[in-house]
Amino acid sequence: MKINANKIVEQVKQKLHQSSDIKSRLVQFFGCEVAIIYIADITDNLLMNNSLVYPMVSFSNEVSNNVYKELKDKVLSNHEINEYEKLDDAIDGMLKGMCLIAVSGAEKFLCCDMEKITTRPVMEPPTSVVIKGPREGFTESIKYNFALIRKRVKTDDLVIKTMEVGELTKTQIGIVYFNSVADKNVVKRIENTIKNIKIDGVLDAHYLISYLQRNKHSLFKQVGDVEKPDILVGKMMEGRVGIIVDGSPIVLTLPFVLLEDLQNSDDYYSQPVRVVFVRILRLIGVIFAVVLPGVYVSLEIYHYKILPTEFLVTIMNTTQGIPFSPFVEILFLILLFEILYEANLRMPQYFGMAMSIVGALILGETTVNAGLVSPPAVMIVALSGITFYIIPSQAAQFSVLRLIAIVIGACLGLYGMLIFCVFILSYLSSFDSYKSAYLAPTAPYIDNDQQDLFVRANIKEMKKRPKSIANNRKNANRRSNNED
Repeated sequence: MKINANKIVEQVKQKLHQSSDIKSRLVQFFGCEVAIIYIADITDNLLMNNSLVYPMVSFSNEVSNNVYKELKDKVLSNHEINEYEKLDDAIDGMLKGMCLIAVSGAEKFLCCDMEKITTRPVMEPPTSVVIKGPREGFTESIKYNFALIRKRVKTDDLVIKTMEVGELTKTQIGIVYFNSVADKNVVKRIENTIKNIKIDGVLDAHYLISYLQRNKHSLFKQVGDVEKPDILVGKMMEGRVGIIVDGSPIVLTLPFVLLEDLQNSDDYYSQPVRVVFVRILRLIGVIFAVVLPGVYVSLEIYHYKILPTEFLVTIMNTTQGIPFSPFVEILFLILLFEILYEANLRMPQYFGMAMSIVGALILGETTVNAGLVSPPAVMIVALSGITFYIIPSQAAQFSVLRLIAIVIGACLGLYGMLIFCVFILSYLSSFDSYKSAYLAPTAPYIDNDQQDLFVRANIKEMKKRPKSIANNRKNANRRSNNED
């Protein structure tokens, strides 16, 4: 069917419901009418003028009878030109920032890439601050994120695949991995999972997590996330696959093992002796965050006799006259701290800073002086709340586990706490994350991977890739960052 430029302009506007940002221009090109249609807000006008409009109006050579072919081959100077036989396909390209060109009498449409890329500058992400090492973080533009990866990986082994997800948003999803390292079955499973997602829109990388995780209703995190390109490349060198979502600065990684969160990018720019201390400290902080309030409640209610006498006397003196039971007291304090946290999170920046100081000092001191809570309880809840953010990506899971531990400690004492811990470890041991055991390399125990667990070996000694992560190449000359 022959194209009529005037009618195409009307059809495009009707299909896009006469939206005010749809612009068009009719140009006479050697006696043939050419329609240029674009979306003003996402199209680079300067690029369009320089590579499309100006070459057309200034073209002075002789043109053959096939105006469409001459226009495509000799006039348009844009680096990317696509041809479409269907108008709907051409409109889809226009919605991605392309400029639609309809030549009267032709049978195909042309689309030139004129996308206007607006994004914030590359900067250090707030949750992955380092003292030494690269400070670049991902942005919301998938093209910029691809460029940040290519900047660090100058090899033909890097694979970048893109696809669209979302009936309304048509969000571009990128899958990145090393062809010779990543396990092909894992890559195929991830690709099939993303292709089969049926959803109206994907606005952030976290929209994909519920589809990618194997245990759909589990509380525990099953998909890794990174904000820095050097960390992502390090994970890919171990065999992981990165999933980049246009519009999100968070990149998902699979497979994921729990002990990744004990590692930090700073670990690979510090002395190994320091790393051992810090990683053990993080593990202790995690234990404090989850079980400390429950242990405190169980000791006060059931097992106070096992406490040292001096410590017991101190607790009795400070808790005397408190109207609440230890269980209610701890719950009240947790509720108070959660309210302060939510208020601080949503208030304007400078008000939030003042609010956190006022809330922590004045409210805490006032509730103690009023005799509503005891100083040990305040200290226990505050210590538990602070240690949550040693591993910020796990804070939400830890807060739920803490509440469960408090209830079990109040009902069953230390015996219940012990059963709770054994159950959690047994439950996590049964997890499988894309051919990787969730608690690897501790359960199952993998001797090769102990070199980067609590004791970080020297970089030159890490000659093999971790067996915890499914990969095709076991030998590695070097190891890069590893953090979640």
